[in-house]
Amino acid sequence: MRISLWILTFAMRYCCCLNFECPEICRCSIKSINCNAVTEAMALKQHGTYSRLVLNYIRLKSIPNLSFDGLRCVKRMSISNTGIAAFPDLTSIFSLEAYFILDICDNLHLQSIPSNAFIGMTREDTAMNLYNNGFREIQNYAFNGTSLDKLVLKNNRNLQIIHKDAFSGAWGPAVLDVSSTALETLPSRGLQSVHMLLARSAFSLKRLPPLKSLENLREAHLTYPSHCCTLLTWDTRREYSPSVQRNGSSYCEEHSSLPRNTDGIFSRESTTVNVPFSTNTLRPLPVEAIFGSVDFEYPELEICQSRPALQCSPEADAFNPCEDIAGFGFLRVAIWFINILAIVGNLTVLLVFFASRCKLTVPRFLMCHLAFADFCIGVYLLMIATVDLRTRGYYSQHAIEWQTGAGCGVAGFLSVFGGELSVYTLCAITIERWHTITHALRPERRLGLAHAAAIMAVGWLLCLVLALLPLVGVSSYSKVSMCLPMDIETPLAQAYVILLLLFNVGAFLVICGCYVRIYAAVQHPEVPGRTADAKIAKRMAVLIFTDFLCMAPISFFAISAAFKVPLITVTNSKILLVLFFPINSCANPFLYVIFTKAFRKDACILLSSIGCCKNKAHMYRTKTYCSEHARKGKSTSISKSTSVSKAPRTVTWLSSFPHQKPQMQIEGVQKDT
Repeated sequence: MRISLWILTFAMRYCCCLNFECPEICRCSIKSINCNAVTEAMALKQHGTYSRLVLNYIRLKSIPNLSFDGLRCVKRMSISNTGIAAFPDLTSIFSLEAYFILDICDNLHLQSIPSNAFIGMTREDTAMNLYNNGFREIQNYAFNGTSLDKLVLKNNRNLQIIHKDAFSGAWGPAVLDVSSTALETLPSRGLQSVHMLLARSAFSLKRLPPLKSLENLREAHLTYPSHCCTLLTWDTRREYSPSVQRNGSSYCEEHSSLPRNTDGIFSRESTTVNVPFSTNTLRPLPVEAIFGSVDFEYPELEICQSRPALQCSPEADAFNPCEDIAGFGFLRVAIWFINILAIVGNLTVLLVFFASRCKLTVPRFLMCHLAFADFCIGVYLLMIATVDLRTRGYYSQHAIEWQTGAGCGVAGFLSVFGGELSVYTLCAITIERWHTITHALRPERRLGLAHAAAIMAVGWLLCLVLALLPLVGVSSYSKVSMCLPMDIETPLAQAYVILLLLFNVGAFLVICGCYVRIYAAVQHPEVPGRTADAKIAKRMAVLIFTDFLCMAPISFFAISAAFKVPLITVTNSKILLVLFFPINSCANPFLYVIFTKAFRKDACILLSSIGCCKNKAHMYRTKTYCSEHARKGKSTSISKSTSVSKAPRTVTWLSSFPHQKPQMQIEGVQKDT
């Protein structure tokens, strides 16, 4: 009870403190506030000086026009924490103070700053603190007729637009603060006088205005490191540009015709003065001869020669160096070569498999999934290469738009989904080979299409979840220009990256274990006749181990970086990401499918339907027909034979694998027969 009374008492006192108090310089009523030259004169008679006008907690919805007429002695004016919905009329103040300060703060119902809002307020330098209001836009010519030294617009979280002519007709501002606003860009005009720009936590400000409009910028505190890369690069590249004065003229330009020495400094020794009334001179006399030892060095002209270096924060970090996406010239060439091979190769595999009339087997089904996964990696590389080509030399100007846009999210999704689905499918192919060899004598236990479809459905679901997590806030694709999930700032993001790496390491261990079992099975001394099985198994082992050896450097450096002990920079890691990460997607369709006889057979049969390769297609059909009849003859002989014969049925396994050799099957059958 006592606590409740104490809270009630405190609230009443606080509310009383928030009541509006009419300033002594004004005359107030329920519906109006009048602060004019008459009321100001009366206040000056009573108090001697009155330089500050504070209007807080006004309950009016609007302040009538000409309410602040002729306040020539007011030096600082504050309108804060009010309910006004219309911008107050400040055009008739006509303050004569040398430095006028205007505070319009915490007025949440103010929606915009209209044109000519401050045109008659004062002719002297002005500092405007217009923060934490409900502004959504600033109209053209809003600051017309003002001499702005400092303009603070921070914490106007709904401010989205400053029209391009908002500063037209104004001098300044020298300091501009747009921190914590929703601005997407700054106006392209009227920023020539800005020396200091503050835009912290302005996450929507992804594009800088034309850099020529910031020619006098000397200090910037921004949100994104890439913007500092843009400004610093521009500052070092640009040629000497004279300081622009308020009237548009340049002090340096006026003296640019003065002679200089070899160092570019104005030279006193070489300066001459023409004396038109002298009859004794046939040529211009040296300065010393006319004025003696007068020092003609002008320290203020040194500003024209030495422009101070631009200071900018935040600086480029390890994840966002000041460079293009590719980083190196040879990577720019390699990424195009690899993505074209990956897209063309995998599309060819998918086209032949889907258009072929051959029976869909489990290996063929799995190879289709592998080709699609590798095709996703090819599309990812194509997107990265295209953006790199379009932003070459100027990537930092477009970095935030790219990394925070939908394009980078799609590219990152394709990279993770395609990469993990490729690893998962390779693992499934290896398990299927091991299972088929292990149960070669038991056809009823072989993996069927229904089982393979269920396994791949699980893989698709798992890879989709892994690829979608960065899009919902677990890690992020926008951390680096390559759009890969390298964000490990939070424990959850770090756990995600580690889980992703462990998934790849686990798949590698499964494949290693399966091939150890395959070798043990095909090299068993009690089971002869598995030469073909051993040959194909060894070939598959070489291919898959080659794939994972290419991924080993990436996994090693990625695991160290995931534990926040990076052993390689992002710049150098791009070599691994371009040459090692996608090389499997480029090579898989050729090594696993295109270079095999089974694929050539399917391709020739498909091309024969349009009139090409008819002879080879006829040959392949004949071999297939003979192989099928030989298999049937063998099955008949085996069924009539006694149970003593327990030779393994290698032909059955070979026929289900896309790398089969028809002549090898026929020879094996003839030997058995």
